[in-house]
Amino acid sequence: MRNIIIAGNWKMNKDLDETRDFCSQLAQIGVSNHEDRVQTLVAPAFPFLKSALCALSNSQVLVAAQDVSVNDHGAFTGEVSVSMLASLEIKHCIIGHSERRQYHNETDAMVNRKLKKLLSANLKPIVCIGETLKQRDAGETNSIILSQLAGCFEDVGLNTGLECVIAYEPVWAIGTGRTATSIQAEEVHALIRDWLGKRYSIDIAENTHILYGGSVKAENIIELLFQKDIDGALIGGASLKIDDFTFMITAAKEVIRARSGEKK
Repeated sequence: MRNIIIAGNWKMNKDLDETRDFCSQLAQIGVSNHEDRVQTLVAPAFPFLKSALCALSNSQVLVAAQDVSVNDHGAFTGEVSVSMLASLEIKHCIIGHSERRQYHNETDAMVNRKLKKLLSANLKPIVCIGETLKQRDAGETNSIILSQLAGCFEDVGLNTGLECVIAYEPVWAIGTGRTATSIQAEEVHALIRDWLGKRYSIDIAENTHILYGGSVKAENIIELLFQKDIDGALIGGASLKIDDFTFMITAAKEVIRARSGEKK
């Protein structure tokens, strides 16, 4: 049984003091209520990665970056390289988020380059894919997902499936309050896992964590996590409030125990 990953993508939110305060609270909660089978991550803005790392240093909570450059170094103002993240001992990095694709014209080819650079530096990519509302209404969801997978993972070798995480984030459900039903989400997650099995191997497909991202909140997280192929959540707005975020972490722990047939 795969562990559950609960990841908070803060986007362009929280200043230095807010980052420190949130992470300090999260560290205290994590120490007192730790569950090895639930991995928690937060992705603050670039300027505050070090502060988040320090505040969470005595906890099991990991810190992720929100993006990375395709370039190693040079005259690329405002960019952050893989080696810079590695020097901070960052272990995870989100790439291909729909907002990067929409506002910065990122393509699958660019995501592919970032994926390769992260893997070469032993950083774990969280690779985001997902269809727009127009594509879903046109019945193109499966073809879009398969095309994005093929483009993002072109010439990418995986040894175990634990090297990366995939996040399915239907664009029409991000920040809109709309959420794919648990059945709709599971259908796409199953499609992704099937593709991994055919592209790599059954073992790699079974090992790979596939997260759901798209207006995940306290009201729907348990139903989502009980789906066979949903291994956690990439959470946006609901990850900004400590009470909401910790509720979802606790919910994940309850789902893990229920799956295992354990009593509280």
